[in-house]
Amino acid sequence: MGTVTLPLVVGVDGSDSCLLAVDWAVDEAARHGVPLRLVYASLWERYEAGLPSVDPRRPSEQVLAEHIVASAADRAERRNPDVKVTTDIVPEDAAGALVSAGDEAFALVTGARGRGELKGLLLGSVGLGVSARAHCPVVVVRGDRVGLAGKHERILLGLGESDTTAEAVRFAFREAEVRGCVLDVVRAWRRPAFDRHGDRLQPGGPADTYEERASAVIDALLKAASAEHPHVRTRRSVVEGPAGKILVDRSAAADLVIVGAHRRTGHFGFQLGRVSHALLHHAQCPVAVVPQRQ
Repeated sequence: MGTVTLPLVVGVDGSDSCLLAVDWAVDEAARHGVPLRLVYASLWERYEAGLPSVDPRRPSEQVLAEHIVASAADRAERRNPDVKVTTDIVPEDAAGALVSAGDEAFALVTGARGRGELKGLLLGSVGLGVSARAHCPVVVVRGDRVGLAGKHERILLGLGESDTTAEAVRFAFREAEVRGCVLDVVRAWRRPAFDRHGDRLQPGGPADTYEERASAVIDALLKAASAEHPHVRTRRSVVEGPAGKILVDRSAAADLVIVGAHRRTGHFGFQLGRVSHALLHHAQCPVAVVPQRQ
């Protein structure tokens, strides 16, 4: 028996943000040769079941859901008819349904804001909830047209601590390889305020030691993936400063920014660090949060 190819799962809700996510996901599915699964999730059954009457002039949520997934499927097939597309309508909470779908997904894709959410929101509740809880890579599609279209030909990988990084590194190398683009790897470092004796360090002191340590971390974390993907061009840099700000600034020249995340077994709350939060709210290109299972 052959191996099963996991689909790229996209949450759809009819919003403009969702349509951008569908377009991005079609291109991503084509790059990796995986099918596309469009999922509409809503608690409409809970709200409509047993109602004595429904205004006939107002389409039911189920009818609306069917229209949304059909329109999204048609859009995907017109964008690339070679990508296999399936659809699902799930009577569940949107974030919960997508997190569950992620257990059998190549990756999850969402828009930055959903239908009915305020335009002023930096990131919608579904995108944030899925990014914080899913056990597969999650891509929140945001940014300008150049980045969305992959015109920068550059992937940005932010390297955190080793326990959040291995899966993100593998994901980044695969993305860079299928796109044939440069992989920019960044490790941020901060000068400590106190030395190991508890004495305050003077500002402007030597930074060579901290830079060398950061460079050594990059070399160690990339060693295996570099050997597996020898044709991927990497550019490595260590930068002093807050990692979130550095990556947000550099995302303006990237097609995708990737960070790792820690997933603690048996913990069901939000599991996102400050860097992931900053990128999900402010990055200028799509953001991939790749969990490292513990």
